[in-house]
This record gives sequence, structure tokens and C-alpha cells, in this order.
Amino acid sequence: MGTVSIRDLSRETSKVVDEVAKSGRPMLVTRRGKPIAAVVPVDPDALEDFVLENSPSFVRAVKAAERELSTGRTRSATEVFEELEGESAPTQ
Repeated sequence: MGTVSIRDLSRETSKVVDEVAKSGRPMLVTRRGKPIAAVVPVDPDALEDFVLENSPSFVRAVKAAERELSTGRTRSATEVFEELEGESAPTQ
């Protein structure tokens, strides 16, 4: 994995992105020598999965669901659907 300073990234964004796309390897972005971000190649066919897997709220929700499942805390699909229908019911 290569590295690029944030200053160089701002000056040569297109070049860095082209290199990541061409090589298929991520580029680590640094500020004052410390890593702060990464430019990563993305498969257009897997974009939705990539975004969800890297969304902090989605990752937290999945981990919480896995914990509940491992302790036996489950609900039937009917219960979930009834709850969802109740949330979407119009209020008067």
C-alpha cells in the first residue's frame, strides 16, 4: 500500500485516484506523517455492500443484532412486520 500526504493529494487528486484505480491497491493518506484516511478502489458491482460494510451505524447495528441472536433474543417475522406496519400507519 502506498502513501500520499494530504497536501500532495490535494495537488494531485486525479493522479492518485487514477493510480488506485489502475493498480487496485489502496493509498494511505497522511497528515504530518500520521495516517488519517485511505483512498480505496471500489468495484462498481459491489458498491452498495462496500458502503454498508463501512458505515459505522450499520456495523454497530449488525454487531448488536449478532449479540442478541447469540443470547437467544429473537422475534418472529410476524412480530417485526406488525411493528413496522404500526410505525407507518397514518396518524390523525
